[in-house]
Amino acid sequence: MPSRRIPSQSQIKSQMRAAQRKAESQMKTEVKKAERQLERDMNAAARKWERDANRKLRATRPSVTYTTSERRYLSPVQQQAERQSYTHPERRDVFLCHAWDDREGAAKELHDLLESFDVDVWFSEKDVPLGTSLIRSIDNGLKMSRIGIVLVTPAMLGSLAGQGIADKELSALLATDRVIPVTHETTFEALRDESPLLASRSGLSTEDSSLTEVAIKIANAVRPEND
Repeated sequence: MPSRRIPSQSQIKSQMRAAQRKAESQMKTEVKKAERQLERDMNAAARKWERDANRKLRATRPSVTYTTSERRYLSPVQQQAERQSYTHPERRDVFLCHAWDDREGAAKELHDLLESFDVDVWFSEKDVPLGTSLIRSIDNGLKMSRIGIVLVTPAMLGSLAGQGIADKELSALLATDRVIPVTHETTFEALRDESPLLASRSGLSTEDSSLTEVAIKIANAVRPEND
């Protein structure tokens, strides 16, 4: 039997250095992994703290009166929102579909009201970064939102007639069956001429309530205060 060769001192030192480098590399990898996880946890905790703090600072939502049809329509929407919150907690509360001409008017007003009532809103004016594809951003916003709000205004009716981007958003929303139409400065009768399918759904209207009251009703459906 051949005798086992004893490694030289230089070989032993080389092996020790290699083992040390490997151990240091593994340790650095684990440290970086732990640091990234810690950062994620801290960011999540900070967001939760900010959200909880904002809830405490905000006044309780004013009470609103519902019609029978509003209660009948919003009840399944609320159930959908609750299911979505459990199955897809990473999603935004609502996607706000609006006409381009309303982005600095009625759409922004509704967005600001919903945010003031603790609703997380996907809104193109703040969620589409400069230089990115509007269509792609909208598609992503639709996928990452639990409920769709369609703000129906005279400008929206014009967009539907011209088959603009809002028309494409609406088609995608109608396919989800998670839609709340809101008519503002127009009627469901006028909507029926452009989109019979959307008009066939009950919804909310500023004919019957102020935009603030509409926002409260949406907030109560998609994010109850005891949530």
